[in-house]
Amino acid sequence: MSTSEERAIRHKKAMQRKKEHIDGRIAEATIDKGLLVVLTGNGKGKSTSAFGMLARSVGHGLRCGVIQFIKGQWECGEQMLFADNPLVEFHVMNTGFTWETQDRDTDIAAAEKTWAQGAAMMKNPDFDVVILDELTYMLTYGYLDKEMVLSALENRPEGQHVVITGRNASKELIELADTVTELGESKHAFYDGVKVQKGIDY
Repeated sequence: MSTSEERAIRHKKAMQRKKEHIDGRIAEATIDKGLLVVLTGNGKGKSTSAFGMLARSVGHGLRCGVIQFIKGQWECGEQMLFADNPLVEFHVMNTGFTWETQDRDTDIAAAEKTWAQGAAMMKNPDFDVVILDELTYMLTYGYLDKEMVLSALENRPEGQHVVITGRNASKELIELADTVTELGESKHAFYDGVKVQKGIDY
């Protein structure tokens, strides 16, 4: 038997074992529920991942709500893409970045007003998916009451999925979540003096 034939046999046996393992895990996954997904960490791609899930959900005909904290002064490609879609409802804080506003009281008022839209979505079972983009900052800065937010997440409709993005997710959010992904940063063009790029960064 040639080396290539032996390799092919080993490969087939390995893939058979892998298939048995994966099929077993799929068979064991019998729970059907709305997920709380947290995308955090210093790396690029948290909002990008969330909007990828939005695109996937819209493709399946699910009704979606999007709440964007912090962002709002720039033309964001994701908002332009989904703004007119009848399956997507958008609410944006529209104050821009906190280091630009430099007004804590104004930021808190804007955060509370924007949160009210998200809280209403999480009480409405007609929304299949709710994205709370950059919510973690609202908790880190103390703009929103943490217990109020956690309670809304815990008491949302059973089948509703919620996706939260932002750096430094609190331990309470992480403990409550079903899925947590922490994106790491190895390298970023911005730190080499490259300005943010349309379509890649916003």
